[in-house]
Order: sequence, then C-alpha cells, then structure tokens
Amino acid sequence: MKTIKCGTEPRLPGQISRVFSLILARIFGEMYDNLGAQPGVRIPSSNTQPNPFGNTFYGASSGFIRGGLGAYGERILGSSSEYVQSNISRYFSDPQYYFQVNDHYVRNKLKVVLFPFLHRGHWTRITEPVSGRISYKPPIYDINAPDLYIPFMAFGTYVVLAGLLLGLQGKFSPEALNWLFAKGLVGWCLQVILLKATLFTLGSGEAPLLDIVAYAGYTFTGLSLAVLGKIVWKYSYYFLMPVDMLMYGDFLG
Repeated sequence: MKTIKCGTEPRLPGQISRVFSLILARIFGEMYDNLGAQPGVRIPSSNTQPNPFGNTFYGASSGFIRGGLGAYGERILGSSSEYVQSNISRYFSDPQYYFQVNDHYVRNKLKVVLFPFLHRGHWTRITEPVSGRISYKPPIYDINAPDLYIPFMAFGTYVVLAGLLLGLQGKFSPEALNWLFAKGLVGWCLQVILLKATLFTLGSGEAPLLDIVAYAGYTFTGLSLAVLGKIVWKYSYYFLMPVDMLMYGDFLG
C-alpha cells in the first residue's frame, strides 16, 4: 500500500527569497525612519547613539583595484572597547551610510558604472576630518563613494526582467522565479568572495564587507540592460554582455 504524503516540502530558493525580502524591508525601513523623506538632508544623531560618521569609513575609489585600496591598511589603536569598535566599522561600516543617495547621485553614478570611460573627474573619494579621524563623505556628497541603493535596485530589476523573459518564452513559473532569485544571489556572493580574494592578494584585504558587496552588486546594472536587450531582440544579448563585462572591468580597474 502506498503512503500518501500530506503537504509539500519547503523549497530552499523560496525560503532564501523570503529571508532576503525581510532583510531588505528592515534596511529600507530603518533608512526612511532615520533619514526622513528628504535624502539630501543630514539628520543629526541622538545623544545616545555614536555619530555614524565618527568612525573611519574605509572605502575604495573607483578604480577599485587600480588604487590598491591602500586606505584599508590603517589600524586603529586604543583601548579594548575602541579596538572592538574599529573592527566592527572596518568590516561592516554603517549600513545607513550606503543608502544616503538622491536622484542626482543615482543618475551620475549609473553613468560612471555603465560608461566609466566618459568620467572626466577624479576617482578619489572625498575625505573629511571627524573627531580627529579621517572619514569618507556619504554617497550623496561624493560620486565615487560606493552605495547599496543602486545594487539592490539593479538586482531587483534583473530578477523582474529575467522573469518577464521567461514568461515571453513560455517557461515562467513561481519556482523558476525563485531559482532566478537564488542563482542571482549566489552569483552576487561569489563576486564578493572573488573581490575579497583579489584584495587579499594585493595586501589590502581589510576593506569593509559592505564596500565589497556594493562594488560586486554594480554588475547587475549592465546585466539588466543585457536582459532588456534580449527581450527587445534576442541576439543583442550576445553583444551587450561582452560590452557590459568590459565596462565593469574598466570601472573596477
């Protein structure tokens, strides 16, 4: 006699997508709670919270690899509590820092990422002294600062466009969309590991994790354009992808 199983087993891609969605909701919720409706206004911190710009925001200028990320070699010395604080900021920085953007920054940053050869300004990030330390200005004030707004939006756009392409091909299903999401997320993580390994070989492996996540996530801007091109004309994908890889390599290099 055959045994009939009730219910269905949980699917890993679906769980990953739900967890990732909750993380995004938490990040954007905190961002709007703290920054308010106007992203261009600097909101002062409360008395009980340390200034998020008081710690050193280690980060790379674009050319991410070209500069060797020498700024990441600095170590902060002091008491044990300061040492712990410096290590937290060294590897993770402040997530809200990466979402301080406005429309002007997003437009110009997309131009720099997609067409780096047109960038006529410098590639060095803008610094400012804060409490005796050198801090980097947030993206809203510096086009060369990494952000996480564009990578997250580009990743979401890629998933939507890839799902639309599957629908046009008659292959769309919720499971297929979940797998697209999971494979894109895994690819993002692999790029982070690759960039981290590259920095380590250059002797500059102390870059904050969120900086690396941001630079790896910029890949989805060009990838989204390539998928959009394939929707319009399927053969354009084979032209746009190599161009995207060249432009991304130029942006990092």
